[in-house]
Amino acid sequence: MNKSVNIICMKWGDKFPALYVNRLYSMVARNITTPFRFVCFTDNAEGIREEVEIQDLPELHIPEGLPERGWRKLSVFAKNFGGLTGTTLFLDLDIVIVDNIDAFFTYSGDFLIAHDKYRPKRLEGNSSVFRFEISQHPEILDFFVDNFSTIRQEVRHEQAYLSREMHKLNKLSFWPDDWVPSFKYKCAPSWIKSWTQAPSIPEGAKIILFHGLPNPPEAMKGISGKWYRHIKPSPWIKEYWTE
Repeated sequence: MNKSVNIICMKWGDKFPALYVNRLYSMVARNITTPFRFVCFTDNAEGIREEVEIQDLPELHIPEGLPERGWRKLSVFAKNFGGLTGTTLFLDLDIVIVDNIDAFFTYSGDFLIAHDKYRPKRLEGNSSVFRFEISQHPEILDFFVDNFSTIRQEVRHEQAYLSREMHKLNKLSFWPDDWVPSFKYKCAPSWIKSWTQAPSIPEGAKIILFHGLPNPPEAMKGISGKWYRHIKPSPWIKEYWTE
């Protein structure tokens, strides 16, 4: 595949420092063979490496002071978003890439997203990794903006809304589960085994998802972030989550 592709991320607020953007870029560069354009949309570019293209964080007019639910990600569906065109892969800042990601651009489907395994029977995606075409389906953003008060009563977060709307359009498709395992659900052993076994990389994994807690640096140290969840340290993360 020789045609250039877009890889984008977003950084806002103070949850993730520039280090996460820099390491994400490095992981992408090490694990892709096709030409790519890497763009970070942010409200603070300080400390981000020069190879990363910086664009302003897009505006999304919703009330301030609400719990963080990732709604801002929906802005990528705006017409001519970021002046980009073509196939685009959105990546969360707290993922860990452990293998080549070329296949994420050739896998068949109009819209692809990781399947959320918190409630696996639901047709709901985890938006840590999703692929779409720029300027397609701007109605998803438009409807959200016009009906935000109602939507936030119907769904908990942006990935639930996005999955629902794509399913209505018969466009919702999921990546193969083994490509995008959850650290909590697939890498970490069950509760009893967690006291003797450390988390490991499942066979076939390409991108490991770190949703909720822990984040990669915590997982490396064996800090789960929850009193009821025990994990042993995962020093192997350092091999991949690096500049």
